[in-house]
Amino acid sequence: MLKRTMTGHASPILTTLLDTDAYKLHMQQAVYHRYYDVPVTAEFRCRGAELLGVYADELRTHIDAMQSLALSEEEYRYLSALPFFDADYLSWLRDFRFNPGQVVVRNDHGKLAIQISGPWREVILWEVPLLALISEVVHHHRTPDIGVDQAVTHLQHKLADFRQKVGDLDMSRFHLMDFGTRRRFSQPVQEAIVSTLKQDFPWLVGTSNYDLARRLQLNPVGTQAHEWFQAHQQISPVLANSQRAALQSWLDEYDDQLGIALTDCITMDAFLRDFGPGFAHRYQGLRHDSGDPVEWGEKAIAHYQRLDIDPRSKTLVFSDNLDLDKALALYRHFGQRANVVFGIGTRLTCDIPGVTPLNIVIKLVSCNGKPVAKLSDSPGKTICQDKAFVRALRKAFDLPLVKRAS
Repeated sequence: MLKRTMTGHASPILTTLLDTDAYKLHMQQAVYHRYYDVPVTAEFRCRGAELLGVYADELRTHIDAMQSLALSEEEYRYLSALPFFDADYLSWLRDFRFNPGQVVVRNDHGKLAIQISGPWREVILWEVPLLALISEVVHHHRTPDIGVDQAVTHLQHKLADFRQKVGDLDMSRFHLMDFGTRRRFSQPVQEAIVSTLKQDFPWLVGTSNYDLARRLQLNPVGTQAHEWFQAHQQISPVLANSQRAALQSWLDEYDDQLGIALTDCITMDAFLRDFGPGFAHRYQGLRHDSGDPVEWGEKAIAHYQRLDIDPRSKTLVFSDNLDLDKALALYRHFGQRANVVFGIGTRLTCDIPGVTPLNIVIKLVSCNGKPVAKLSDSPGKTICQDKAFVRALRKAFDLPLVKRAS
């Protein structure tokens, strides 16, 4: 087992396969059953200006050590007791090991360049632990004297401020989830934050981190990510049908479970055109991850109303750049009109005075050897280097072409 000698830590950074987001395992099972041999490529992006290439060699050492991660018998029994995992998938996952040969890490003139290639069923598990690893290594070097104590103290101040702002507001429909694994300050900080919330914040309903969910006895939460819709752009025979194919394939895998659909891979408007009455009735709700959240929520509610579906019977999950204040404002706006849940990530697990969180992602860039794209409702979140494919995608989904500045 790798020790943190290269960072000065005394224990490993990644110690369990379950230190990942729930939606990764949920998607992986669906991929295992439906797209076993589909090849994909994913790439790292730093949306900020940080030059992280200096950490490439250190990260390579950690990545090589990840091949030792495996499910323990206790973890296997835990997953087996959950209602949405099948025995054949868990038997396969029991034998799964990371293959570091799938990951290329380079210092590209000061920028950190990472590319991951291989079968989707394996590549899918790299994203979350790798981002968490990058974040922890960088923060340890930049702010080595900051840790759990400062994080928890700051959280307690935020919780006191939140309670004051709540006042006598009816909070019976307010639900918070921890979405903070990918860009956390460190694993110990995330665990301390979630443990504190469990003890002191009665509106916590779960965490996206399977390891923490198991050990802290919380609900594991998460359904699918953008890559589910992106991959279907090259799995579906007809590009214009790809989003509906992704939605249907998910229902075929999970039926009435894990029924929250992500809406912004090809913009909310394009999503709603595909989200007809059959899908709207069967899915339990929708997740927001880009664009104006109030505008998104109003569109979602109006869509349900047009289909004669009571929005109060559906769940709206807000998960884009949230903090407690934004969540409370959205609850005041939507709390009595739909079931609302707030997934807060970086603003929980990397919100410490003196620390600047990293704005980093790993996204699919190809499937079956062909490009895929995320268009998003926020231009800065659009991902695709193949301009011809972006034009084809916009045409297929009847979206306006983006004009270049003159």
